[in-house]
Amino acid sequence: MIKKIFLMFIASVFMTTHAWATPTEDIKKTVDEVIRIIADKEMKKNDTKRRQALKKTISLVFDYKEMSKRSLGKHWNQRTAVEQKQFSELFATLLENSYAGKIESYNNEKIVYIKEIVHDSNNAEVRSKVVTAKRDEFTLDYKLTTQNGKWMVYDVVIEGVSLVSNYRSQFNRIITANGYEALVKKLQNKSSELKSL
Repeated sequence: MIKKIFLMFIASVFMTTHAWATPTEDIKKTVDEVIRIIADKEMKKNDTKRRQALKKTISLVFDYKEMSKRSLGKHWNQRTAVEQKQFSELFATLLENSYAGKIESYNNEKIVYIKEIVHDSNNAEVRSKVVTAKRDEFTLDYKLTTQNGKWMVYDVVIEGVSLVSNYRSQFNRIITANGYEALVKKLQNKSSELKSL
């Protein structure tokens, strides 16, 4: 009986905690922190420190392993656990640096959260738009899944173009033409380039 009550208590705590953090709240919290880092006067004086802070913040909401798996598509299951880990790390470096690079060009654009769609207890979508100073707008949507009770991004869709689908097409083309090792080499070279910036 005590065990049953304890399990019910744990379940209710988890459900309450989960209810507090909606997908939109998780995204907004991360975006707000990113904007704070970019606006920080001290951070502007130290590019390396700012880039590290941005990467750390982004990594709290991006599920790099899931993004890697989806981007590699059918080729993921053909890889060993060691290869999967290596690929995830290379892909994370690529995403962190390219995403951080785009964020650093932020210039007081307004982020508007339009809609949240929770498909089931594990999948959701947050639709938003970015409004520039010239009142130009573009859509920026996040696809999320739950990991250990937290909403994590596994895809970003900009103006209807999926980041994951885009990478999957590129990666598949490289693997089909030159093999998996050629893709790894390409990512390693890109990773070295980005790290040196």
